[in-house]
Amino acid sequence: MANEANEAQAEKITKQLKLVIFLFVVAPIVLLVIFIEFRFRSFESAIPYQEPNIRDDARMEIDVMPWHPVDGQRLYVPAYSHVYHQQGEPVHLTVTLNIRNTDMNHDIVVSSVRYFDTAGKELRSMLKKPLRLGPLAATEFMIKREDKAGGSGASFIVEWQAGTEVNQPLAETIMIDTRGQQGISFTASAVILSEGTGENISPSTPVAPSP
Repeated sequence: MANEANEAQAEKITKQLKLVIFLFVVAPIVLLVIFIEFRFRSFESAIPYQEPNIRDDARMEIDVMPWHPVDGQRLYVPAYSHVYHQQGEPVHLTVTLNIRNTDMNHDIVVSSVRYFDTAGKELRSMLKKPLRLGPLAATEFMIKREDKAGGSGASFIVEWQAGTEVNQPLAETIMIDTRGQQGISFTASAVILSEGTGENISPSTPVAPSP
């Protein structure tokens, strides 16, 4: 009889434990799932319907391309012969002017590359003769670190032409110095001063290249 009473008591405790688990674990989880589902349905109903292919400010239909091929440009490219740090001490830099023909099918001709100082005075021409760049070709012009004439506001004026409309070339300067414990490097991109046909963008009278 004692064993039967113990078994009945154990079964009763088990049922009570299951009920507690259901009330405090299973039931809250079910209610939470129902609540989340209700909230999702509320969000969906609050979102206004929008037909496919509707354009916004970031996606606009246009009648003409936002860029255009050109057959000649005059470019201004910033250069920094030195920059300042700490109490205003100059850090002298090596400057590299890089010009890249981005057209995959046509040549361009770089007809003039002139170097100017901070005051806007032309120091020298970097080209003896016009330079042809084939498709995707590039060329470089370097101002040595020891050449301090340009100053912190130096610049290049680059002129180029092509026999037909081509993709605009990429012109930028790379300034770098790796002496000492820390190095410095940065780039500057060209600004378009004018563009047009080869007749309108004719090279200026070159200054004799420095030896």
